[in-house]
Parts: sequence; structure tokens; C-alpha cells
Amino acid sequence: MHLNRRNFFELAAGTGMLPLLQGCQSTSGKPNATLRKSWVTLEKLEKAASAPVLKLDGADSPIVIESIELLRKGRDSFVRVRSKDGAEGVALTNGREQYVHPILNKLVIPYFIGKDARDLEEHLWGVYRHQSNYKLQGLALWCSLAWVEFAILDMIGRVTGKSIGQMFGGVVRRDVDFYVASGQRDSTPQQEVEYLAGLIAETGAKAVKFRLGGRMSKNADAMPGRTEGLIYLARKKLGDKIALHGDANSSYDPPKAIEVGRMLEDVGAVYFEEPCPFDHLEDTKIVTDTLTIPVAGGEQEFSPRRFRWMIYNRGVDIVQPDLHYYGGLIRSTRVARMAAVAGMPTTVHISGGFGFIYMLHFASCTPDIGLYQEYKRNIERYATWFDPPLKISDGAITVPEGPGVGIRDIKGLLKGAKPAVYE
Repeated sequence: MHLNRRNFFELAAGTGMLPLLQGCQSTSGKPNATLRKSWVTLEKLEKAASAPVLKLDGADSPIVIESIELLRKGRDSFVRVRSKDGAEGVALTNGREQYVHPILNKLVIPYFIGKDARDLEEHLWGVYRHQSNYKLQGLALWCSLAWVEFAILDMIGRVTGKSIGQMFGGVVRRDVDFYVASGQRDSTPQQEVEYLAGLIAETGAKAVKFRLGGRMSKNADAMPGRTEGLIYLARKKLGDKIALHGDANSSYDPPKAIEVGRMLEDVGAVYFEEPCPFDHLEDTKIVTDTLTIPVAGGEQEFSPRRFRWMIYNRGVDIVQPDLHYYGGLIRSTRVARMAAVAGMPTTVHISGGFGFIYMLHFASCTPDIGLYQEYKRNIERYATWFDPPLKISDGAITVPEGPGVGIRDIKGLLKGAKPAVYE
């Protein structure tokens, strides 16, 4: 699907912001930043972010956390939480635990022992302050917290009989349209397009994402002429029915990003992800203000206030918290609520092989998730963990239906798992 100016405003229609967006349109086809602030105020954003997230009907008695442990089985790492009453929940990590496990074990897990799991939202602030954990702000801290949060949510869901979507206010979709992504930069345009065509044939996807630039490369391409050749060849060979996404992974300064963005506009791409270094918010805003194609970003972000800046100042058009890197589903939902005030989609970034499962739960209860979500092409590995098994149909994946995360048999899954030990 081509995401042109018309499609962009169609996305906003479902949020109720379309009349305002049309009245505050700039020459780029996007809302005028100055006029937007007449309805997108810091007070409204803060109110949206601070409202309670979880709906815990049915959790009438305390769910006191007795233990949390990091386990390993085969190539998977798990965080398991148990309550004093024998309830349990489980989360899968994203691979980062092999070097951030001391933070998880020494600074995050101890805080939660003896706490009532029903107060999870308050604990997100408590653990942030615990032992001055805020001084470790970033991926290492928030991944650790995300794993504990996922496990606790799974446990609460099993106690109450509710899925994550139900605990987060209600399920609004049962299947999720996806794109498949290539992480390659060492391929020629021809090789890359052939690879993308294979991914489409394998999964039935209606959308793809490819890498542009050289990754944090100060405008250098991965190989001479690769980016331009890939953008135009992808549209030519994959056809007009396949939606294209381009991810620069912080490759460009604003002038170069705008040049590449114009190419993506030429082929009607869905969005342009992380065109400038991820922490250069003002540079990214220059690109966002100039291009008509939506600009996406936020996968490296860890600060709710920086997300608030991005939304209030329209530094991007689509916000992308990573469910692991940003610290879990609750914090990411708060970002989505701020984005909704501004009529902006939240298309979460995912990391880890199991990460698409948490994406599916987020997508199940978040009204505006944009057009497509990322799928890591590993449903066969996890599908039968759920009842009913997950399936793909017509470019969409079904959302798990069971309580909590929806894993059918935790005890069977963890049989043979051992405490994780890293050298």
C-alpha cells in the first residue's frame, strides 16, 4: 500500500482528530506544529500518560510475590515469577540477559520480592528509585524490568483468567497485519530484492522493510549506490501491492535523510524509520517537517519525557517504543496514549525471537497501531505453545487468546530448565 498524503490522514480519522489535522495542515501535508499545540498540550499529554493502565477486576486478594528467577533451557531464557499462593507466570527474554543479568538479579528482582503484584504500576516507579536504579537509565535497566513485568502480567492474568489485552482495557483486534524485515546490508539491490521476494512467498506478507544507509554511518552507504538502487528496484520488482518500509538505523544527517526520504516518497513507502542518529531529536524533526512520508522513531528511547517531546513537537509521525528496551507493556501503553492525543500511531519496535508475541498483545488492545507490525518469521517455533495455536492468514497473525500471555502449559514448557549461569 502506498502511504501518501491522503492515506496518512485516513489513519488519523479513526482517532477523531481528522478535522483538526485538516485545519492545521502544513505544506508538507502534515499538521502544522504551531497550530497543533492549540489542542496537543503538555497537560493533555501528561494526563494521558499518568492515567491508570491496568484493569484488574477479579484480583480481589493480594498476589504477593515470593520468588523471581532467571532460567535457561536450550537456547531460551525465561523469567519465572511465583506468588506465595502458588500462582506463577513466565516471560521470555530477548537475548540481552547474557550481559545485563547482574542488574536483573541484584537490582531489579530484589525490589519485587514481598510486593503485591496488583500494584505493578506503582512498582515501576518504585524499582526505578530502588538503589538509585535511575542512574542506570537505558537498555540494561529497562530490559530487565520488562522481563519481570511480562512475567508478573502473565501471573496476574492466570489468576484473573484475563488475557493481557483484557487487563489493558479490552481487546480491539484479534489478528494483526504484519511486515517482514530484512536485516541485511551486505547484499546488492538485486540480491536484497530477491531475498525480500522470498520472505513474501514464505510468509504471505503484504509488506516488507529493508535497511538503508550504512547504520550509524555519517551518510555513508553500505556499498556505493545500494540505497537508491534498492528503493527503486524494490518497487519495480515487488510490485505496487507490496507496502515498503525503509529503515536507516541512524545513518544520515538531515540533508541526506531528506534526499533519501524523497526517494521513498517516489515509491509510496509506508514510513521512513530512524533517518538521523536516534538521540538527535531536533535533526529528526527537521526531516519530519520537510517530508510528506511519515517518519518513525523511538526504538532506542528510554525516557517518557523524551517521547513526550517527540509527540508534542511532532519530532516524528509514528512513535516506536521497543517493548523490551523501553521497559514493558505498561510504559509503552502510556506512550501510545500520549500519541493518541496527537492523532499519531504507535507501531512498537520488537526485539527477541519471542518479542512478536508481546507485540501481538500490545496490538490487541491499542486502537491506533498504524498499518503493519513487524514479524520475525518464527511462528512455527512458538505457535503450539498456545491454545488455540497461533496461525497466519492473509498477511496477518492471530493474537493469543489464553489468560496472561497465553502460554498453554508453563510447567511443561519449563521442564528441565535450570538457573541461568553466565561466565
